[in-house]
Amino acid sequence: MTTAPEGSIEATPLVVRTVPVDDPGRLLALLPPEDTVAWVRRGDGLVGWGTAAAIRTKGADRFADARGWWTEMSQAAVVRDEVKQPGTGLVSFGSFAFADEPGDSVLVVPEVVVGRRGETTWVTTIGLAGISAPPVLEPTDPPAAPTGVTFVDGALSGTDWESVVAEAVRRINDGALEKVVLARDLVAAADEDIDLRWPLQRLAETYPMCWTFHVDGLFGATPEMLVRRERGLVTSRVLAGTIRRTGDDARDLALAATLARSSKDLEEHEYAVRSVAEALAPHCTSMNVPESPFVLHLPNVMHLATDVAGVAKDAGDESAGSLELAEALHPSAAVGGTPTEIAKQVITEIESMDRGRYAGPVGWMDAAGDGEWGIALRSAEVDGRTVRLFAGCGIVASSDPEAELAEAQAKFVPVRDAVSGS
Repeated sequence: MTTAPEGSIEATPLVVRTVPVDDPGRLLALLPPEDTVAWVRRGDGLVGWGTAAAIRTKGADRFADARGWWTEMSQAAVVRDEVKQPGTGLVSFGSFAFADEPGDSVLVVPEVVVGRRGETTWVTTIGLAGISAPPVLEPTDPPAAPTGVTFVDGALSGTDWESVVAEAVRRINDGALEKVVLARDLVAAADEDIDLRWPLQRLAETYPMCWTFHVDGLFGATPEMLVRRERGLVTSRVLAGTIRRTGDDARDLALAATLARSSKDLEEHEYAVRSVAEALAPHCTSMNVPESPFVLHLPNVMHLATDVAGVAKDAGDESAGSLELAEALHPSAAVGGTPTEIAKQVITEIESMDRGRYAGPVGWMDAAGDGEWGIALRSAEVDGRTVRLFAGCGIVASSDPEAELAEAQAKFVPVRDAVSGS
């Protein structure tokens, strides 16, 4: 494995080969128990295992250091790509810290990547100096369910977190800022080390419209695409404004209509869309920003959603790749607030926990600069038998602390159910 904390690379270039293969079935079922990455939605996507190269970065230059390393790695690699699709050839998976400090970020190149895009399936093998034949693709032994899982509050109790929300509302009404996103954590402990494949497979089955991901212990099923770049087309899905589902279809339709008319949620959503459009504008020649959001229905909640699209200024400029766009967008008002710098300062002062890589960019990119970066929401970090779950809510002047706590509890549900073992 190549580990390059200072952005350097080893002299030996990576040798990469991508070949088409017959459909091996569910991608997540191919994963071994350890050293894996995943990015899957509705059966398509990428999974990988092993580590051919990796870099860890931190601080304000974490994106720039990772980009520099990836550029050198990509330029030096010897690549034979028989498929030539976004996600083939040399591919890396990344997960970045929310804040400049504290928190590590990681970019990893697997030894094996299996991808599916519509009717096309491929396998990529990556190694130093030479590569072996493509592996036989077949399901691994199924993971065991976690047992004895218990949950306790993380940094703050629910009551204490409501007090933090109330303080944020006070600051907003005093004119210090317009919106801030506050997060809280929940800690789960099992009898034995958790096989990460179990929650990944449950999340993919239950939330197929989300992007189920895993990079370096951070996993989840995010409904929010920070940015996708594909052959010059740039897209971003903005989610802000949430209401919990009841399970009754007629009642949920009425709640969706209420959400679409909610001044509080529409205000929160407007801030988020504006921040994304302003961040993408310098990188695009044209943009489409819908005037009003639609309601995205997920199994546990409904969100106000807007898909922003644009055309990259120079579709052939690999230096303006997906990771550059992700850095430009992070943190959007959907996970930070408005104005951005003041919101980040308020988060640091009152949130009372280290987000780590929660709400940071997570995803993949290829050597051409194409890629997909989601926001690490509905997510958790696993460490042996312990899992730390995260949830956040957008706070504006009209926010009610009790309602925000209920919303955070609803956002814990996907990962909480996935690790419960039932």
